[in-house]
Amino acid sequence: MAQRPHTKAALFWSFTRIALQGFGGVIAIAQRELVETRQWLTAQEFVDDWAVSQVLPGPNVVNLSIILGGRFFGWRGALAAVAGMLMAPTAVVLCLAALFANYADLAVTQGMMRGVACISAGLIAGVVLRMLNGLSTHMLGLWPCLALFASTFFAVALLRLPLVWVLLPLGGVGIFFSLRILKREKGKAP
Repeated sequence: MAQRPHTKAALFWSFTRIALQGFGGVIAIAQRELVETRQWLTAQEFVDDWAVSQVLPGPNVVNLSIILGGRFFGWRGALAAVAGMLMAPTAVVLCLAALFANYADLAVTQGMMRGVACISAGLIAGVVLRMLNGLSTHMLGLWPCLALFASTFFAVALLRLPLVWVLLPLGGVGIFFSLRILKREKGKAP
């Protein structure tokens, strides 16, 4: 069973910590902070909330902060979590942008940026592997979830279809079968 934050300040500082560590790979940091360190979410809850965050407009982790802040403390919690996500990182990014503008043409700067891109890809791959744990307990089961994952990957990464045209049909399939299972389980309840 997941715990919950005791104060809005704890929520603010946790999302500040996530945002300040999450340059290019915030999902890995968010998963570790919210599931493993703080234990505010179970692995399954993180997968579910991240999925909702992905299909909403706007940055995924900001959507996640709004969802969790609202769940724990209502609109004030959502505001605290979003402020944690945006305040300090905005200041850091503005400083880095000013610095980068002066040194962007240097070979060492371009090399650093390429190295950071590789690290970000590794972070994302690591989180995908961790999220498989949450999928193994999903109501659809691991294999149907993996089939939806593979279909999405194929359509977006290989066929380069627009995300909205992939999410609508495949998301619809996932929702349809999840609702059927929920309806069936509700019918079995005493």
